[in-house]
Amino acid sequence: MRRARRVLARIGGGLLLLLIATAAWLYTPDRDQAALRAAHAGAPSQFLDIAGVTLHLRDTGPRDGPAILMLHGFGASLHTWDGWAERLSHRFRVIRIDIPGFALTGPDPTGDYSDARSITILAALMDRLGIAQADVIGNSMGGRIAWRFALAEPSRVRRLVLVSPDGFASPGRPYGEPEPLPAMVRLLPWVMPRAMVRATLGPAYGDQALMTDATVDRAHDLLRAPGVRRAILDRMAQNGLEDPRPLLPRLTMPVLLVWGERDRIIPASHAQDWVAVMPQAELIVLPSLGHVPQEEAPAVSLPAVRAFLER
Repeated sequence: MRRARRVLARIGGGLLLLLIATAAWLYTPDRDQAALRAAHAGAPSQFLDIAGVTLHLRDTGPRDGPAILMLHGFGASLHTWDGWAERLSHRFRVIRIDIPGFALTGPDPTGDYSDARSITILAALMDRLGIAQADVIGNSMGGRIAWRFALAEPSRVRRLVLVSPDGFASPGRPYGEPEPLPAMVRLLPWVMPRAMVRATLGPAYGDQALMTDATVDRAHDLLRAPGVRRAILDRMAQNGLEDPRPLLPRLTMPVLLVWGERDRIIPASHAQDWVAVMPQAELIVLPSLGHVPQEEAPAVSLPAVRAFLER
């Protein structure tokens, strides 16, 4: 009996050591903010204090050109627009931001990650930059913020481009209630190995071979910016979708919907929900591309958008 107890004690101690070693191996601390800025905020990045937030942005192209404001998706950064911005900046003034709570902008000191707070920040940014009106482009979560901004500030939005936008609830998900946070998601502030980031990014691409190691490394870095992972949990806990069906028909500006045919995050079939309530909107479905066509294949995905903007 004593021998059995000793064996069990050794096994228990071994399991405890294994758990400790595994936890230490998986532990993913925040990165140093200065190092992240040095790596990912080179020219033409700048940081401006906007509505109480130090906003990371890039403002390129002619200052007297038509303005474009670009809003990235959940967990992403302004870098997702690099390919489009480079091709548009010869004629347009292109403004890209890290939405508060993400990347190098980092947490909002107010702790408020509602769409209403985002609208306040975008209006203050346009005021600070002296932009009376802009074309607004948003991807996924950024698409939802874009159309909510257009509803709240219609005189400030000339045209609206929604790339795989968020807004309609998934089947079985009620409107007005945040999604429950799974236990594994709650570990995000402490555990986020690079392999997990790669696995999360993969479904956003129609062809995962186009997802480069540099893209994964940058995403892993920026998700480890100080306070970002806790801000992500706060955003998830705060945001319940409002039923968009009575809201979207109120959009008065031209709207272009852009979807990747192979989008596995918000499938292209969901575009019909949007067209049903916005029959005036145009829809472009891009063959072979996924949830982030602007990142996956900028040269292929941009021409239809540019034609819409240049009318």
